[in-house]
Amino acid sequence: MAGASIPIIKGIAALSQDRKAWLCDVWGVLHDGVTKFAPAIDACRAFRRQGGEIVLISNSPRPAAGVIEHLTSAGVPGDCYDALVTSGDVTRGFLENYRDETVFHLGPERDKSFFDGLKVAFAAPDQASVVVCTGFIDEDRETPEDYDGLLASLAARAVPMICANPDLYVERGAKLLPCAGLLAQRYSGLGQTVLQAGKPYAPIYERAMQKLSNPVLRRDLLAIGDGVDTDILGASKQGIEAIYIASRVHLPDVSQGRYDSQERIIDEALLTRIFAGRPFRPCAAMIELAW
Repeated sequence: MAGASIPIIKGIAALSQDRKAWLCDVWGVLHDGVTKFAPAIDACRAFRRQGGEIVLISNSPRPAAGVIEHLTSAGVPGDCYDALVTSGDVTRGFLENYRDETVFHLGPERDKSFFDGLKVAFAAPDQASVVVCTGFIDEDRETPEDYDGLLASLAARAVPMICANPDLYVERGAKLLPCAGLLAQRYSGLGQTVLQAGKPYAPIYERAMQKLSNPVLRRDLLAIGDGVDTDILGASKQGIEAIYIASRVHLPDVSQGRYDSQERIIDEALLTRIFAGRPFRPCAAMIELAW
C-alpha cells in the first residue's frame, strides 16, 4: 500500500459509478475562499443527478449555517450538495461538557458568532478552564511563534484545548494562511490535552454519516479532499476510499513559509514526495474535481 502508484485522473465519473454518496471537502475543492471552482460544482451536480448524495464535510470552525452562507456568497449553489457538517458543529458538541466552566476564545473576533446560543462564560487566559482555538487572531501577519508565550502560560495550568479547525493551512485566493491546527499541534507538543473536532478525527465523520438519508456501507462512499493529513488520512482511518485534489497547501517549500507558485500542479514525482513515509494512499488524484 505505502509504495503503490497513485493514478492521476481527469474525471471522477468512472469511480463514482457504483458509489452512493460522497463526503466532500469544501475549501480547496469547491472554492478557494475567493473564487468558486465551476468544474467541481458541475461534478457535484452530475453525481446528484445519477442519484448520489453529497455531504460536505468541512474543518471550518463556523457552524454549518455560517458556512452555507459563505458558500452562497462565493457562488457555490445549494443544488450541488445535500447536507453539510463542520468541525464547528462538533466543537459545540464538545463544549456541552464544559457548560459550567469558563472559556478562553483563541481566534479572530469574526469567529465569536461560533458561540451564539451556547451558555458559556468567557474569561482571560489566566482564568479560563478550557481554551477553544478557532484560528489565528490575525492570520495575515502572525506566525505560530507569536503564540509561544500564551501557549506556555496555558500549559503551565494544564488547560485543555478544543481545536475547532485541525487544518494547518488553507488557501485564500493566491495566499496560503495558517490555521488553528498549527497552534493545536504546538500545544500538544507541550504535553497538553487537545480535543480535535474535525478531520481526520472520527467525530466529524460520524456526524456526516448521520446526515445521509439512508445508512451507507463504507465501500459505497467516496471521500474527496485536498488535505493529505486531514481529508485523505481521515478517510483512510474510516475505511473510505479517497480522491486527492491537488492543492497548493502541499507544494514544495510551503512548510518553510515560501509560497510562490500560482498554479495547481500534480505529477507522479509530486505525489511520491507528498505521500512518502505515509502508510495511506488515495485511490486516485486529480488537478481539480471534475466529472
